[in-house]
Amino acid sequence: MRVCVIGTGYVGLVTGVCLAHIGHDVICVDNNEEKVKLMTSGQSPIYEPGLSELMTSSLQEGRIQFTSDLAAGVTHGEILFIAVGTPPLPTGESDTRYVEAVARGIGAHLNGGYKVIVNKSTVPIGSGDWVRMIVMDGVAERQQAAVPAGGGVAVATPGIEADFDVVSNPEFLREGSAVLDTFNPDRIVLGSNSSRAIAMMKELYAPIVSRQFAEDKSGPTVPVVVTDISSAEMVKYASNAFLATKISFINEVANICDRVGADVTQVARGIGLDSRIGSKFLQAGIGWGGSCFPKDVAALVHTADDYGYEAELLKAAVSVNRRQRMIAVEKLQQVLKILKGKTVGLLGLTFKPDTDDMRDAPALDLIEQLTRLGAKVKAYDPLVAQTGMRHGLSNVSVETDPERLADGCDALVLVTDWKEFKNIDFAKVSKLMNNPVIIDGRNYLDQEALESAGFRYVGIGRKG
Repeated sequence: MRVCVIGTGYVGLVTGVCLAHIGHDVICVDNNEEKVKLMTSGQSPIYEPGLSELMTSSLQEGRIQFTSDLAAGVTHGEILFIAVGTPPLPTGESDTRYVEAVARGIGAHLNGGYKVIVNKSTVPIGSGDWVRMIVMDGVAERQQAAVPAGGGVAVATPGIEADFDVVSNPEFLREGSAVLDTFNPDRIVLGSNSSRAIAMMKELYAPIVSRQFAEDKSGPTVPVVVTDISSAEMVKYASNAFLATKISFINEVANICDRVGADVTQVARGIGLDSRIGSKFLQAGIGWGGSCFPKDVAALVHTADDYGYEAELLKAAVSVNRRQRMIAVEKLQQVLKILKGKTVGLLGLTFKPDTDDMRDAPALDLIEQLTRLGAKVKAYDPLVAQTGMRHGLSNVSVETDPERLADGCDALVLVTDWKEFKNIDFAKVSKLMNNPVIIDGRNYLDQEALESAGFRYVGIGRKG
């Protein structure tokens, strides 16, 4: 099928590349000319495991191309994905100006033939009808532009048609495993009242639904959930809000464990074996961050407020998470007492492993608070060290390896659970430190091994 993906952030680029890989003819549109040149050369502007390899092969086989020409993309695509960003505003609501601009642009370039316009961006509930309205506004503006110079009767430009349907198709991709998630989804959600549009979307995703590209090709077909548009939009928000709340819940339990002498890792295992609860997202630590959970929970709370409902549980989840980020600082104060004049090393900076994304990363709050308390902050992150990225890191010395990080430190804090951190030679590292203390902010490391290496180990909600 012919596909156009507008916007090449995490969601748009992964969607476009993966759809090309399974055999579709894809054009990705972005208004950043430099980014388009970079992608056309085969280089990915984001770090995502497996993405660059798929981009290269799809480019070589002619299944994907990149352009800044929206008209070319709209003309090409039977299915048009809107995948631009919807960043949070200070009020908590989503900034939909980019979605609006794209929808208006689609309307301005519609030129015959039936199209399915897909909301892949995370948009406020009820945006399906709004997008349809904006597309029609774009069509109307183009028609008005056809009025002859000097006035006269407006006539429709030949070929201008508005035969389209809008579908909500929320994404559930995890940064760091987005390619894997695309080919191995738990479900595909399609929101529309048009049977024609739904049929086209099912055809588009048929190779994924039948698991032709899955790790386990023998598994059952992927469930396709068909709903109305508003329900599909709500599925996205409700999913992320639930997962964020689940993390906040186990973090609250961890804080109680700290006070009563229980071990949250054992508690999490005990409750996670309950099939009604499950073990995923029960890893206590220093809280959630990134581009999705904070934005989506805030947007759902804002929507509830708009409609006269106070989402108290969701607000509590946000409050617990905000407080949880300071737990590592509190534990440092308990061990080191005064932090002024001390040197603290952070293992990891990105909000999660296998991504270079620093958006709303807990590390940023830790750096700010530790600096305020007079500590010197050093950090090591595998990707940050590779890329040389320093945005938002003016108050931290970024080191190139764990040994340089540890040298002269009074304590280390594990912030991001990168796999390579389990292979650090901690016996060597402990000898480089002024005071071999480690705060395991993700309960990720082997406590017994660290203590054998000479460390004082402090976890989150764990017995010391």
